[in-house]
Amino acid sequence: MRDRSGAGGGAYAWERSFRLWDTYFALIWVATLLYVLGAGEPGWPVRVAAAVLLSPLIPLYVVVGRPILCGDPPDERRALAYLLTMLALFLPSAILVGETRVMTFALVPQCFMTLRIRWALATVAVINFLPVAGWALLWWPSGQDVFFNGLFAVVSFIFSAAIGTWIIRVIEQSQERAELIAELDASRHEVSRLSAAHGALAERERMAREIHDTLAQGFTSLLMLVQAVEAELECDVPQARRHLALMDETARQNLAEARALVAGAAPVDLDGASLPDAFRRLAARHEATLEVTGPVRPLSAGPEVVALRSCQEALSNARKHAGSSAAVGIALAYADSSLTVSVRDDGNGFDPSSATDGYGLAGLRARAAEVGGTAMIHSTPGDGTTVTVRLPVPPVPPLGSST
Repeated sequence: MRDRSGAGGGAYAWERSFRLWDTYFALIWVATLLYVLGAGEPGWPVRVAAAVLLSPLIPLYVVVGRPILCGDPPDERRALAYLLTMLALFLPSAILVGETRVMTFALVPQCFMTLRIRWALATVAVINFLPVAGWALLWWPSGQDVFFNGLFAVVSFIFSAAIGTWIIRVIEQSQERAELIAELDASRHEVSRLSAAHGALAERERMAREIHDTLAQGFTSLLMLVQAVEAELECDVPQARRHLALMDETARQNLAEARALVAGAAPVDLDGASLPDAFRRLAARHEATLEVTGPVRPLSAGPEVVALRSCQEALSNARKHAGSSAAVGIALAYADSSLTVSVRDDGNGFDPSSATDGYGLAGLRARAAEVGGTAMIHSTPGDGTTVTVRLPVPPVPPLGSST
């Protein structure tokens, strides 16, 4: 018989309802004893002797056989020793009294439950045919009795093989179910683990983008302002003081952004303000011009946050790469079903085909993609750079329609 162990040692349906087998074996044993003791021949001393030989079968099953049958898989050597012991008690009784052969209905299933198919069939053949041959040699019954008992043995063997095939099919189906359940459990745990890992990775990426677009850019601004102040202290004190005030404002802005990140709140510039107002503050801090076109209207938080962060990233890149004297212009355009942010500088420019896609540009594209938008960078060496982010937004409802 095949190995019945399932992945992870799963329990089988037939094991969970093993008490049915216990009841079945007990009923067969009781019926056999009644048949033996109630038989018309041979004499009662022989029938009592046969019953005495059958008496230990149930205790032997309970103490030894049942634990073997419940094994996962059964120990075949122990099972063979157990069945040989059962046969040593059964066969003499079956030879003495023909009615003992009713016990075959309890022994045959145990053979198929514990042994490989070849060994099981061989043992079942011994259980069915040897008692008939021994009984015929011992008592020399009539030819008719031998014929009918032999025919009963053949029918019993065929029936036993059919029952054995059914038992093996039940066990194999139970094994397949146990393996499938184990695979499903493993898959569920793996999906849960991957989901947790993906969630953690997505959160780390989100925090990295937020920090890059806010705190890192603020610190970069502070460093550039410090350098400007150092150069201006001796020659342009008013300008240095203006830059010091801007440093103070930038530091406070960074502190507020850090608190917003921890609290999971909206960007500071959007807190209680419209998107154009937030862009005006951003343009003032970066000494950039701002043009707002189209019908301004409130939008959901997603596109507005992406638009603001994209503008911050583009302004940071312009500050770092365009050159200190480059002019920067911001355009915020509202259309029927889109919102477009453009940041244009007339600085050094670069060749996009040969430039490495740093984290800032990658994060900018990722942000736009999260809300179904696109980000494009157009640049030419010596002719400045334009960053354009186009985001889909709900279309403007027709005039007169209910909102």
